[in-house]
Amino acid sequence: MHPQDPDVAPESEVRSYSRDWPTLFTHARGSRTTDAHGRSYLDFFAGAGTLNYGHNPAPLKKALLAYLEDDGITHSLDLFTAARTDFLRALQSCVLAPRGLDYRVQFPGPTGTNAVEAALKLARKVTGRQTVVAFTGAFHGMSLGSLAVTGNEAKRAGAGVALGQVHRLPYDGFAGGTVNGPALLDAMLTSKNSGLDRPAAVIVETVQGEGGVQVASDQWLRALARVCRRHDMLLIVDDVQMGCGRTGGFFSFEASGVVPDIVCLSKALSGYGLPLALTLFRPELDVWAPGEHNGTFRGHNLAFVTAAAALREFWQNDLLEQRTLRRAEQIADRLRELPGARVRGRGLVWGVEFDDPATAGRVSRAAFERGLLVETSGARGEVVKLLPPLTVSDAELEEGLTLLEESVAAVSPPLRVPLAA
Repeated sequence: MHPQDPDVAPESEVRSYSRDWPTLFTHARGSRTTDAHGRSYLDFFAGAGTLNYGHNPAPLKKALLAYLEDDGITHSLDLFTAARTDFLRALQSCVLAPRGLDYRVQFPGPTGTNAVEAALKLARKVTGRQTVVAFTGAFHGMSLGSLAVTGNEAKRAGAGVALGQVHRLPYDGFAGGTVNGPALLDAMLTSKNSGLDRPAAVIVETVQGEGGVQVASDQWLRALARVCRRHDMLLIVDDVQMGCGRTGGFFSFEASGVVPDIVCLSKALSGYGLPLALTLFRPELDVWAPGEHNGTFRGHNLAFVTAAAALREFWQNDLLEQRTLRRAEQIADRLRELPGARVRGRGLVWGVEFDDPATAGRVSRAAFERGLLVETSGARGEVVKLLPPLTVSDAELEEGLTLLEESVAAVSPPLRVPLAA
């Protein structure tokens, strides 16, 4: 580990994952990563959902190496390049056109929070209103606008300034499902006595990954979309972690039939762990003046190359989607056998919640000791989150689930059976 190496520049205390997995990683392929000691780890973390197709997928690596060997353009801001055009062509033919989606494409900057910031800024510009509705448990990024619509107390506190212009509503299932968020919003906007001014937009995750793998039902999402239409608010779906096939379809909202006004994508979009983000929106919302929202790294051509290769490799048919949905059933059956845990998820994102928040952290550490990488999520870190690559093999999936079961058993106290009288 380099923290003990005096020849290495000292890192900030802000680092986190390296504390949980204290080893020096050197190589990775597919669903596995290897450390400097030659130990292999099965990766059910996948770069927090960035590596949906695993580490160094061969078709993407081949395309990237060929582009570099040919001295392809790397940096270009928003100039037209061959790589940019090819990516947009693949996005249209493999994703947008087959789903009947008519979206304009904006490259807002390299990360998910950039996509969210652009979405919020555009919604306010289009409507002329300032406030936005967000939900309990939400996570949308670490820049100020994204933090304002994030729910986590600790992350919000890191801003150091007031985070306003947001109305908070209960997410599906919050407080035991005692309050229906869309119904409450509809009632408050309909009333002339609620004191709630009409917001510019509503931003939502269909599955809250960082919030503890909280899953919104299709019915709840459709009700939310109806409220947005009824009150002339824009619906923004943050698909940064749950998009690109994580829940089955390329977009996580597909199963619900909801068509958002604005969609935020990043993480797995490049398919190779290279930074790339998109903000998609209906054509009539394209009111930007040239350069009004920009960024130095919004034209990342290496990511365009691997993203185009990923779309053509995995999204010209529904084979990956169908395999993901089949494996969801397999995972659910295994996880529900875990003692003392509550399980929820969709596709290949699953959460295992424990009553004692410390249990999840102990399970994660026990899994690391056994060669499995899984992280925790939730406001108190009470949920073990599984994000295996979508390309994980059947044998690897079984291996990972077995290691997780062993890890839970290792940290859970045995049941005490009373002695017979």
